[in-house]
Amino acid sequence: MTKRSDYRAVLESLPADQVVAYLNHESGLPGPRGNIELAEAFADVADPALIRRCAESQDEFLATCGAVGFGRLLADGEPQAAEVLRSLAADSRWRVREGVAMALQRLGDADMPALWAVTDDWVDGPLLVQRAVAAGICEPRLLANPDDGRRAVEVLDRITASVQGLGPQSRRAQEFRVLRQGLGYCWSVAIAAAPAEGFHRLERWAASDDKDVRWIVRENLKKARLARADPAAAEQVAAVLERTAR
Repeated sequence: MTKRSDYRAVLESLPADQVVAYLNHESGLPGPRGNIELAEAFADVADPALIRRCAESQDEFLATCGAVGFGRLLADGEPQAAEVLRSLAADSRWRVREGVAMALQRLGDADMPALWAVTDDWVDGPLLVQRAVAAGICEPRLLANPDDGRRAVEVLDRITASVQGLGPQSRRAQEFRVLRQGLGYCWSVAIAAAPAEGFHRLERWAASDDKDVRWIVRENLKKARLARADPAAAEQVAAVLERTAR
């Protein structure tokens, strides 16, 4: 038995009018870490109406649970689920945004073509929506197929190109910092799944004259998974980055 399955059993045993109180009691908040296992268990078994109600909540943990739950509804073909998740992707609360990424990963677990369809629809959206796309697809378990890895690299390449085109005012926004931070690790996940294509693209970005793009490359070079994927290629990217920074 796992913590997630234990929580699932409790949630299934509770009367409907006691579920929200249980979520609040076991949320782990306030504190450094919300109860992700509970949010996942809720998404596994919750009634769709309760998922919708939680997603609309002003309480951060309840809204996070609702966001994760919408991943199940999206995988089940629920009308408007993608629209709701796209709205939640731009939420000001970071845990809710993480819930959206988890929802997209849940969709990918069930149906990768459906996840790529959502990705294609969202990839040119606002900054936080782009961040949700990047975080959603850059999960190692989803990229075991090399074709999916290459597709993730292409999506990150497209998002990074949009970063390069942003002006100073956009870059001062919190939304930009959130996207930049996400790209600072997502490339390493995608490259680990598709090293040849990924390193080729990253080396090109290492030569960029855009300081934020170079920051993204530099942060990914710090990730151990990148060096493991191809040590020589990682060293080559680092060398290009160093020459460009001079």
